[in-house]
Amino acid sequence: MSKQQPLYESMDELLADDPKLPALITEIQTLYLEDEKPWVIGFSGGKDSTTILSLIYVALTKLKKAQRHKHIYVISSDTLVETPMVVNMVTTTIEQINAQAKKQGLPLSAHIVLPKMDQTFWANLLGKGYPAPTQSFRWCTERMKIDPVSEFILDKVARFGEVVVVLGARKQEGGNRKGNIEGKEVRDKDGKLKKAAREIKGSRFNRHSTLTGALTYTPVEDWTHDDVWMYLLGAPAPWGGDHFELFHLYKDSTEDGECPLVTDTSTPSCGNSRFGCWTCTVVTKDRAIEGLIESGNGNEWLIELKKFRNKLYKSTLPENKSEYRNYKRRTGKVQYARKAINDDSDSLIKTIPGPYWMKQRKEWLKELLSIEKKLNDQGIAISLIQAEELYAIRREWMFDPNEPDWADTLPQIYREVYGTDLDWADQDSGAFTQTDADLLKELENQHEVPFELAMKLIELELSMDGLSRRKGLYQKMGTLLNRDWGSLEDIKIKMDANTHKPQLKALELGYNEKLEELAAEYEKLAK
Repeated sequence: MSKQQPLYESMDELLADDPKLPALITEIQTLYLEDEKPWVIGFSGGKDSTTILSLIYVALTKLKKAQRHKHIYVISSDTLVETPMVVNMVTTTIEQINAQAKKQGLPLSAHIVLPKMDQTFWANLLGKGYPAPTQSFRWCTERMKIDPVSEFILDKVARFGEVVVVLGARKQEGGNRKGNIEGKEVRDKDGKLKKAAREIKGSRFNRHSTLTGALTYTPVEDWTHDDVWMYLLGAPAPWGGDHFELFHLYKDSTEDGECPLVTDTSTPSCGNSRFGCWTCTVVTKDRAIEGLIESGNGNEWLIELKKFRNKLYKSTLPENKSEYRNYKRRTGKVQYARKAINDDSDSLIKTIPGPYWMKQRKEWLKELLSIEKKLNDQGIAISLIQAEELYAIRREWMFDPNEPDWADTLPQIYREVYGTDLDWADQDSGAFTQTDADLLKELENQHEVPFELAMKLIELELSMDGLSRRKGLYQKMGTLLNRDWGSLEDIKIKMDANTHKPQLKALELGYNEKLEELAAEYEKLAK
């Protein structure tokens, strides 16, 4: 029990002293009883989602047993890169809720949803080589948050026809969350306007903006920041304990925002919130993590995570991209674009970088595992990457489209850090070894065939071996042969000499035409 005590000894005392609470509890009960649609409560562990979960839990306990006719699901999304102390707090809360709900005979269960192991942050960044997320390429939200939550909700829609998704959004927060509540247009991750949740006339529910069959309900939409904290600190949690740990987590982090349950791409980055991912590179600095470190409450070990996150952020800076990332995309082709008008370099054309170099991915994985081991050796029980993610990364490396890892180095990296092995037996084994790759390198100059091309052609042949019909073989071979092979300098020379030169010329002409148009427009405006 915390040394601090709630203002009231019980929830009943708080309800009796706050005139707005009984009316809201009655509203929740009325909406719960009016149909057979199950409810899904989005629980991030933050102050707003904890408040709605508490209110609904209390409302349910005050119904007669016969009235508790439908189930309420509590779902929390764990991206596997959440801030560690938040994960611990949410996990503990969910365990308490499940135990107490069962003891009280409540039709309520709490669940943690996870991204698929081949779609996690590390499987994409270290496995496929995806660049660390930025405002213009925020690939993480959909794979790690939207998809797991949507899958859970749509599963219940398939079973029950419709569901009610209860969210802790408040109008006072402003931005997209306010727009979603009021049914106005909001902006998605690309800045484009999209329709928000659609209002249902005469109902407290809205139609969800993207999930067919889902209604949304926001019980505390008119509450202020102070209303939320007065409620949480006013009485013990209905499932046991109190909310002072949550309060101090907000206070220590210096950030008062929380990352809500995410069900569409209009949700902004949670990088400046207390309940975001520690790996978030969408923001320049993670002020929440910095606040926790500086709080003096034994969180100094987070410095290790902060340093690693800053290295990822450094790789997103324009001046560093060529150092960290391949000049070819995952398609095996070099992609070109015009440079910005204010770019004063000689060439008008630039290459769009592709995935991280394999060497960089290996280096980061070893560092991540080393941090994990170091912290655990210091008595801080933490898991920064799951074994299933390592299996997924290993498969991606062995069959990488540009730099296949025939040496199968991931088990070796793990062994170097931990001095032991995982169960690699059931994983896909590459057909070739580093010795084979070295031999192809030796033959590259002799036969003037890039060794990576030879590797991919051999892999293709192996994948088709034993098939009675080798349909599409020549098409796949043509795709491989049409990729850009060799160094960037070699590729540019070939493009200048062959068919791509007109394309580059067209880009330059288009660029010059645009400059002329802008110059003419400027002159016109000046007059």
